[in-house]
Amino acid sequence: MGKNTKDLPFRTIPVEQAVGTTLAHDMTQIIPGKSKGPVFRKGHKVTSGDLCRLMRMGKNNLYVLDLTDEQIHEDDAVAQLASALSGPGVSFSGSPSEGKLELRAAYPGLFKANIKALEEFNMFQDVMCASIHTHTSVEVNQSLAATRAIPLVINKNDLENAVNYANKNYPIFSVKVFNPLKVRLIITGNEVYKGLIKDKFHTIVKQKTTALGATLEESIILPDDRGMISDQIRKYLEKDTDLIITTGGMSVDPDDVTKAGIEDSGFEKIHYSAAVLPGAMFLLGYHKNTPIMGLPACGLYHKITIFDLILPRLMAGETPGARDLARLSHGGLCLNCKPCRFPACSFGKSG
Repeated sequence: MGKNTKDLPFRTIPVEQAVGTTLAHDMTQIIPGKSKGPVFRKGHKVTSGDLCRLMRMGKNNLYVLDLTDEQIHEDDAVAQLASALSGPGVSFSGSPSEGKLELRAAYPGLFKANIKALEEFNMFQDVMCASIHTHTSVEVNQSLAATRAIPLVINKNDLENAVNYANKNYPIFSVKVFNPLKVRLIITGNEVYKGLIKDKFHTIVKQKTTALGATLEESIILPDDRGMISDQIRKYLEKDTDLIITTGGMSVDPDDVTKAGIEDSGFEKIHYSAAVLPGAMFLLGYHKNTPIMGLPACGLYHKITIFDLILPRLMAGETPGARDLARLSHGGLCLNCKPCRFPACSFGKSG
């Protein structure tokens, strides 16, 4: 329900009478197609020279605030909101712009948002917060979310209700640091092993893992031999290995035995198939604390696949399972845009 203007904590004065008064909020000017931003900041003392510009901005009247103890200005309110929403790895400036504060990544990592809590937070009176998608790989200082109090002045009780909810559900936003994983790679395929075609997976895997801070410690090319694949995986497990990746041999052809080799090697949990295109014949497994990913051949032909969705989560120390792979179905269809815009697109944004 809207508030009656007679109950609001400000009075209106004509702009011609504003000389000597102090602005209670930022005054924004919009020039279509060129700019939008505050021309006069909160706290600015109006001079006679400001009157013409204020009029050109369409400001015929200004507010003069008379706050009670139960009322809080938007700039003071948004600082409390930002603080309550920010968890580990999330920072914000102490200087609101037009009543808004932006939350940013304090370091590179995996952005995490409690979607349900964020939705409930936005049900509270006179506050809002919008964010990027959860499970997004972010760089230092990247924008993650923005929050503000909606009115110029918010009721203290309404603010406290929203802040208390965010504190009880801490952290609504956080950034999980990427671990410097030691990765070992097995490239499978008779045609590659015999030198009939040149391997391209090594370069792809190395580029994508090192971009997130991992190191590719070792790589080997093996034929489509179930026993050899299984033996090599066991050898990798005996070393200081944080993540094993296999490539190829994940489809239903008779020669595709990589999945069977992984199953033979002692992995207790194996999840085969994902609701993602490209990447449906993907394998994700765990042996104690060591994950393994079986990458299907689509990774050779598509720039972005399920590999790009799951790798950051493993790098951040998470252990996604069958439910997580199924949840990717909403947003799991790559549109093969030319040029590719990932991650600035819908792919993998299931929440």
